[in-house]
Amino acid sequence: MLAIATRGLVKHYGSVEALRGLDLEVESGSVTGFLGPNGAGKTTTIRLVLDLIRPTSGVVEVFGRSPRGAADLRRRIGYLPGEPALPDVTAGEYLGYLGRLRGRVDPGPLAARFGLDLSRSMATLSRGNKQKVALVQAFMHEPELYVLDEPTSGLDPLLQQEFRALVRERVADGATVFLSSHVLAEVETLTTRVAIVRAGVVVDVDDVDTLRRRAGQEVEITFAAPVPADVLAVPGVTDVEVTGTTARLLLHGEADPLLRAVTPWHVVHLRAQDRELEDLFMEFYR
Repeated sequence: MLAIATRGLVKHYGSVEALRGLDLEVESGSVTGFLGPNGAGKTTTIRLVLDLIRPTSGVVEVFGRSPRGAADLRRRIGYLPGEPALPDVTAGEYLGYLGRLRGRVDPGPLAARFGLDLSRSMATLSRGNKQKVALVQAFMHEPELYVLDEPTSGLDPLLQQEFRALVRERVADGATVFLSSHVLAEVETLTTRVAIVRAGVVVDVDDVDTLRRRAGQEVEITFAAPVPADVLAVPGVTDVEVTGTTARLLLHGEADPLLRAVTPWHVVHLRAQDRELEDLFMEFYR
């Protein structure tokens, strides 16, 4: 079963079209990354999935059902908003209240894991400590689906690692994670699939390994003497730059055609490096 499915999802804010026919599928048991710059439609999509706002048109389903007014579905979801709005009480009072609503859930173990002082007023907390509160409230009831909007914003590197470990534990237990983040290294580390959204539509969905292969390799070749530029005009090679005896290029696909093309020439040095997912992501927005 799909944990989340949208079809032809449209959302208007007055004359502004935030989503314009967004199609998305999140498989149960997966960690799906949702990438896009500010204004692409990520947060609007998340709010529609949670029934915090309603679509102008199109279909939203969570575990095969409409989320509209479905309180039982909300019990199965842990939500971490991009900008948590927290009341002016202590962290312990707030999380204890949520724990009672969710059936006597104890926030203590997770709070201790993230080094959160439950006795402090949330009005005095730093950005990072407020993010800890938001993480604990999203995870403490062990839901089936986690919807996380910029989950590590404000966390130091050690706590980011702890968050990633927690996600892996919950997924190993069968949970589903839908993760929106600007930290592409985090997306590459955690996710099995990535959906890239641009101007209110999903422009690509694939597994991370496939996307990384499509991003290609950066190749630098140093020859003993200058070579004609057309030597490098082979399938899979783009963005060729030749400076003296050194050629720099992007290689997509197998290296064999390139290696065959340069074999007749005296190659002094060859270096190839995989590009990051961030490079492919940026190509969608050029």
